[in-house]
Amino acid sequence: MENMRQSPANRILILIKTDGPQLAAAIGDALGISGEAARQQLSKMAEEGLVEPVTVAASGRGRPRQLWHLTTSGNRRFPDGHAELTANLLGTLVEQLGAAALDIVISAREAETLKRYREELSQAHDLAARVEALAGIRTREGYMADCWRQADGSFMLVENHCPICVAATACAGFCRSELETFRAVLGADVERSEHILAGARRCAYRITPR
Repeated sequence: MENMRQSPANRILILIKTDGPQLAAAIGDALGISGEAARQQLSKMAEEGLVEPVTVAASGRGRPRQLWHLTTSGNRRFPDGHAELTANLLGTLVEQLGAAALDIVISAREAETLKRYREELSQAHDLAARVEALAGIRTREGYMADCWRQADGSFMLVENHCPICVAATACAGFCRSELETFRAVLGADVERSEHILAGARRCAYRITPR
């Protein structure tokens, strides 16, 4: 992701990917430029097919607002975990060896991931520290993760990108496995409240102590 931080266009892509659809003025504030300069950059990116404006009605009697979203092409600028190769391999695996073989692969991946996460979280002695450490691990793995404590004492873990989206689309078992891994490594109740595969812009997990 480091190379994506160099140009204004890539900074805009990261901002929308991380924080969701944005007003041009808000993008200008984030980049330290005027709203007009941000609109010019956005118009250029729209011509390249990376972003698109969506007009939404304002609350009350305010004027409609124009929010800028990432297009499919814009989302493709982020790591995809070798999507085409992954999809082909999964298809071949099921075709040649059957669905049970895929379940074995997912279970083996879950066991390896759980072991590795537990080792990395071994020094995190409370739930807050474990959630923060897990967010750091997931960010390094390409999920653009963040976390925070909510007013009711629960935690939120959000992942703004899914580098294995194609694999997860091909087999829901990958998502189910990750959810079980989170529950085990955190020692907490974890529920997915937003899901990229269900059309959300991110995956979000609500974490509560057991």
